[in-house]
Amino acid sequence: MYLSEHLHLPRTGIGVDVHAYASDGDPAPLWLAGLLWEGERGLSGHSDGDAVAHAAADALFSAAGVGDLGTHFGTARPEYAGASGSTLLSSAAAIVRDAGFDIGNIAVQLIGNRPKFAPRRAEAEAVLSDAAQTPVSISATTTDGLGLTGRGEGVAAIATAVVVRSSSRVAVRPEG
Repeated sequence: MYLSEHLHLPRTGIGVDVHAYASDGDPAPLWLAGLLWEGERGLSGHSDGDAVAHAAADALFSAAGVGDLGTHFGTARPEYAGASGSTLLSSAAAIVRDAGFDIGNIAVQLIGNRPKFAPRRAEAEAVLSDAAQTPVSISATTTDGLGLTGRGEGVAAIATAVVVRSSSRVAVRPEG
């Protein structure tokens, strides 16, 4: 069977998340990449709006083929209202591991004009790596004034993840 012949190969997934900044009258704090950014306007969303953590979780789900962020933590699930991105990422990693996968790594690209990310990169990587219990790397860029992120309307994040079927769950093909 096609699938059983490829169980030992790594699987990659892609996750994308975009959140608008909260309205001026909304005092929501900015949570991004698992960190609180004092003095910055927050992001709107069902949970805390942490686009970096959400994209990372979606990349894990994509790689394992177990749905997406909405499947597991969507707006129909009121218990996740206001949940932290780190909590969602931790839960996503547990779901992927429970589905029989080991996680290799997660890489995330944050796209936005603010906050200034580079000074807190190592801190963010440590927080999200701890949440996922796997290496998480984060890079950041702007769009030179183009699109919703360039106009300062919100942030976006794109993530990739690598998973492999856990060796204890790989079916051994009989010889012959």
